[in-house]
Amino acid sequence: MSTVLTEGRRIGAHIISESAGETGGMRSREVGVLTGNVKFLNGTVLGQVGVGAAVAAANGGNTGNATISAVTTGAGAKSGVYKVDFTAATKFDVTDPDGFKIKSGATGAAYADDLGFTITAGATPMVAGDGFTITVAAGTKKFKKLDPAAGDGSQNAAAILFGDVDATTADQKAVLTVRESEVSDFELVWPVGISDTNKAAAIAALGKKGIIVR
Repeated sequence: MSTVLTEGRRIGAHIISESAGETGGMRSREVGVLTGNVKFLNGTVLGQVGVGAAVAAANGGNTGNATISAVTTGAGAKSGVYKVDFTAATKFDVTDPDGFKIKSGATGAAYADDLGFTITAGATPMVAGDGFTITVAAGTKKFKKLDPAAGDGSQNAAAILFGDVDATTADQKAVLTVRESEVSDFELVWPVGISDTNKAAAIAALGKKGIIVR
């Protein structure tokens, strides 16, 4: 009886072409740190942890005593301090850490943009000038498997793994494709059950880094 041999995934099989750089080095690749307590296969599409936890606090001089709860980070969250400034008893504006005003909101309704939260009116109404700060911690910049449902930055495709890496017991350094390359979609490892919409968004995000999925 003949022996059947099964070939595993070939290291670097996802790469069609890449940039060597002017000095002959591997311009397309960098070393990064993988986290997540899982095994990673060659060609895994990765996201990067860009932000940490978000913590809210009421401004010290508030007249009203509204409360804020269910604070989460969204797809566009930035590290730094967000300002929630009331313009009336039930209306507020939100400014991101770079000073840009984003979507306005109202008490009693779930807010969703860079951040998610709900402000609940208290016994004493808020007045114009009252508010909250929401401080978003900096992320670890480590890489995880792409997760479209995440809010820490790993929902955005940022790199592709070169090689197989076992990070089940500890974070591991790894070689990543991060820019200026062409890769084969057939050889990429996507999240199980990823939707066509999320996959298209991930491919577009990789494209902005010069990683073209063929």
